[in-house]
Amino acid sequence: MSSNATHSADVVVIGGGQAGLAAGYYLRRTGLDFVILDDNPYPGGSWQHYWQSLTLFSPAEYSSLPGWPMPPYPNGFPPATHVVDYLTRYEHRYELPIRRPVSVTEVTRTDHGFHVHSDDGGWDARRVINATGSWRQPFWPLYPGISEFAGRQLHTVDYRSPEPFAGQRVAVVGGGNSAAQIVADLSAVAEPLWCTPRPPRYLPDDVDGRVLFTVASEHAAAVAAGRPSDGGVGGLGDIVAVPSVRAARDRGQLTAHPMFTHLTAGGVVIDGVEEQVDAIIWCTGFRPALRHLHGLVRTRGDHHPVVDNHLVDDPAMMFLGYGDWTGPASATLIGVGRTARSLLAPARRRPR
Repeated sequence: MSSNATHSADVVVIGGGQAGLAAGYYLRRTGLDFVILDDNPYPGGSWQHYWQSLTLFSPAEYSSLPGWPMPPYPNGFPPATHVVDYLTRYEHRYELPIRRPVSVTEVTRTDHGFHVHSDDGGWDARRVINATGSWRQPFWPLYPGISEFAGRQLHTVDYRSPEPFAGQRVAVVGGGNSAAQIVADLSAVAEPLWCTPRPPRYLPDDVDGRVLFTVASEHAAAVAAGRPSDGGVGGLGDIVAVPSVRAARDRGQLTAHPMFTHLTAGGVVIDGVEEQVDAIIWCTGFRPALRHLHGLVRTRGDHHPVVDNHLVDDPAMMFLGYGDWTGPASATLIGVGRTARSLLAPARRRPR
């Protein structure tokens, strides 16, 4: 798709995943003209790129966007394919004005708002909602010897299934949910070497996304009111014991090792001992995918924009769905709708 035309809209939403759809749902209730620009060729946001065995942390009925519940999934926590189907049907149900694939390259200020530059022409807008998530901005840490390792290195974004690693020894780096699920996935056909910065902290087996959302919301309310809090979700643990993780843990296949100090051509060095590995999977997180805003907003040391109630210095520039700094559990299906509602509450309502 390529065009040199200049379009206009009251609001341009950048990103057509779950956050962009939640924004679209509430924008539909206003008198504002808006468009959603998505750089994926198909619906589903980042869910269409996840590994094959990934499942949600909650049952379908607790993983819905505003307005329309996710259809039930009969056998426990829904897989990513179920989510992609739901998001696809959701955007058609509400006839959201999504253009794809459209890659936004830059946003600049104008006298009347912003100009959004893309490979499908430009868009003049009074307001911009950034809903690009973080999947396209994986974080790779720097370790001594990382360029010397002769085996395969990949990030969470590159992992799809365990079969390519059959019979291999694979170092998996990271102490969060992605690492635990990938270790569990690999354990059936490969020998994982799980390296974590601290011993893994599992949440109780009966804790799922419903509980996490409640805890995150209570923590945010306490902080806003100046009341003491127990630390929110971080106080519970780091890893949700979804069925695959729980089964691998109970089989003794989720043994964690200390982080290595450096890499060699053939492996990693832990406590002075070289461990031979064939591949390394870095489950080391992400940064907000905001390259199109370079030089436009102030950022903190962790690359997050400096925001106040989802807004930067310009109240017409908004952020949605990146994590707790844009609202409690706003990077989740269950949480992003509430954040979108509060974000767009001041918007002009449709005339009656």
